Amino acid sequence: MKKLMIVGASVLQLPAILKAKEMGLHVAVVDFNPKAIGIPYADKYYNASTMDEDAVLAAAEDYKPNGIMTLATDMPMRGVSKASGKLHLHSIDYETAVKATDKYDMIKAFKAHDVPSPWYFVVDTLEELKAHEADVSFPCIIKPTDNAGSHGVAKVHDFQELLDNYEYAHSCSRHGKVIVEEYLDGPEVSVEVMIVDGEVHILQITDKITTDAPHFVEMGHTQPSQLPLATQQAIRDITIAACKSIGVNKGPAHVEMKVTERGPVMIELGARMGGDNIATHLVFLSTGVDMVGSTIKVALGEKPDITPTLHCGSAIRYFEVPYGTIKTIENVDEARRIPGVKLITFTKNVGEKSTPIQCSNDRIGFVIAQGETAEEAVKACEKAMKTIKVEIV
Repeated sequence: MKKLMIVGASVLQLPAILKAKEMGLHVAVVDFNPKAIGIPYADKYYNASTMDEDAVLAAAEDYKPNGIMTLATDMPMRGVSKASGKLHLHSIDYETAVKATDKYDMIKAFKAHDVPSPWYFVVDTLEELKAHEADVSFPCIIKPTDNAGSHGVAKVHDFQELLDNYEYAHSCSRHGKVIVEEYLDGPEVSVEVMIVDGEVHILQITDKITTDAPHFVEMGHTQPSQLPLATQQAIRDITIAACKSIGVNKGPAHVEMKVTERGPVMIELGARMGGDNIATHLVFLSTGVDMVGSTIKVALGEKPDITPTLHCGSAIRYFEVPYGTIKTIENVDEARRIPGVKLITFTKNVGEKSTPIQCSNDRIGFVIAQGETAEEAVKACEKAMKTIKVEIV
């Protein structure tokens, strides 16, 4: 029996754990939280932080897996690549993992390879930021170089506002570096990618909905993209160039960019499957391609079949509700019976607080739907959300 080690056992990694067991694999998971939701489904558990590269390596040396992977989170890729390299397994190399998880190293690689990307500079201190006053045009974005999920991200409109948001961005930076970069105005998309034998395969382009400034939290995704075909081709070309610029030569990638007046421009790239149920649910519902199973196969050194078998629409929408305590959630079963609705999940329950949405963890739940077209999938999501009644007090 082949063995797979999955770095992380949270709800984000649960689809990979379940898929690996379905594929008949022996599965070990690594997670700092001994109560992580995925642990009971695995065969072996290692208590260690997913961001502790040496601990991940130690677990791998003990378990001796045939492959190592993670899902939907960036920083664990460093441990995955370090351990895979030491055990001669199948992953991107460590240098690529660093470029894919540090926004400074990433944007330097984009610039070096002429991949369309924002102007930027990086600072370590508030005093250093103050010295850059002449280098900034507004609006612009300030964010940590090494976090995700909109943590520490803010759009600012003048220099004082930039200074005021430095501590917020800095507090979310694991290594203390903060990046200031051009604000890109235009529709946001992500591109879901599998690289097999060094060839970049674009599975789907995802149209995105985010909250307004300053935090830009993702509130909806739709596949396939409804952008003009010429724009989609430009997105595809930039995606291929971005993957090659940082050296992603195998496995999944999740590429984010905005379509500006000067064309598509890169935001960032993750050398892993996209989160927010994009890779685990939407890609399968719109194309029939199993990204989770394909990623597992790549990690094991096998060649996945990524031939599309569907040409449908898929969508996810996240609930937006008033702030307060959730008193009741009603009509969920009725909403699940709506044609096209595939999944309804609440991440916050009765008695918990609904708060301002400043990062992805603040969202209370979502609806996923499938339709013959993207428009039909969106309509099914919206109908389900109107059917469900969330009372806030």
